[in-house]
Amino acid sequence: MQILFLLIPISVILITAAVFAFHWAVRTRQFDDLESPGMIPLLDDTEEERQQRDRKNG
Repeated sequence: MQILFLLIPISVILITAAVFAFHWAVRTRQFDDLESPGMIPLLDDTEEERQQRDRKNG
């Protein structure tokens, strides 16, 4: 029963931290564009990007 005196404040602190982190993410517009970052790897490279990559790789 005494463990509850420890677990309840810890869970309140964790919930507060999670709410704060979510509020920060919404405020800094982290959720504005969820689709574009996933599409970037699927885009074709331009000819210039291919040449630069070939020069780097030797």
